[in-house]
Amino acid sequence: MRLDSETRNIVVIGASAGGVEALTALFKALPRDLPAAFLVVLHVPSHTPSVLHRVLGLASSMPVLPAKDGQLLEAATVYVANADRHLMLDGNGIRVTRGPKECRVRPAVDVLFRSAALTHGARTIGVLLTGALDDGTAGSWVIKDRGGLLLVQDPSDAMQGSMPQSAIEHVEVDFVGTIGALARRLGELIGTPVAIQPERSDSGRHEIENVIAIKGNGIEAGVMGLGKVSKYTCPDCHGVLVQIDEGPIVRFRCHTGHAFSMKSLIAEVNAAIDNGLWDTLRAVEERVLLLRQMADLAQRSGFPEDAANCRVQAADAQKRLEPLRELVLDSNFFGHDQAR
Repeated sequence: MRLDSETRNIVVIGASAGGVEALTALFKALPRDLPAAFLVVLHVPSHTPSVLHRVLGLASSMPVLPAKDGQLLEAATVYVANADRHLMLDGNGIRVTRGPKECRVRPAVDVLFRSAALTHGARTIGVLLTGALDDGTAGSWVIKDRGGLLLVQDPSDAMQGSMPQSAIEHVEVDFVGTIGALARRLGELIGTPVAIQPERSDSGRHEIENVIAIKGNGIEAGVMGLGKVSKYTCPDCHGVLVQIDEGPIVRFRCHTGHAFSMKSLIAEVNAAIDNGLWDTLRAVEERVLLLRQMADLAQRSGFPEDAANCRVQAADAQKRLEPLRELVLDSNFFGHDQAR
């Protein structure tokens, strides 16, 4: 069934932690034969194939398909993002790309939301479900900027309320509710006429970011024009980060294309600190072991003074190591990071 170009019938859904349960419940609760195409991104590990389309296929009355590049959108059909691939929309249908990660993940909710809003404007209905950190907020902003609607799971109803809460705090949300309430509201909104497109903000940057997600070439796309150069470097590639300001939202993108929200950036910085601390611990411990071995060899070789000197150095290194060990084990130091 073809999609009407003058009604709200492009539904993009994003979820992260707790998303399988939320998505399953949502598709079970949706009315049958809705005249819309549904596109789903769940943040999943990149190293194993996703079987989400099979899981949702058991819950939905509609066909549920893994997304394929070049697919045409059909009404009453669900398209699910694959592991390690962004799910996007363009004027010809579905795009599946391996563009730069956004907010540490691929597929990313923001990529889907942004591309749907740029391609289909006010026809787009975004649905943001459970998840940690603040992924999806930037994409939700674009949906609203292009005249679309945004529905958000009630944070108190979500397994992880951080993602929906961030959208509520930073974007003009149209509806907040439980999974059941979201399903009912979708049933009411799908197929309604599209209102006159509002005057948009300067969204040329959204076009640039869309191109980056497709082609993966930030410099060529014009990433350095998205904002001012920040004080920070990209945790993924160590390139310079440009700061992008949209209303109350502050986010970052590097010249190769990686993108971060504030929370995902500090999560990556925390991970880099954690790795660095453990690496330093290992190196100092190896120094202690080597000094002790050198002391034993010197003692057996008849050089007691050298042996004593090595033992003093080893003891000093061991003493200096303990505050570092306390830091790496201090969960409060990494309090800003949250499990996805």
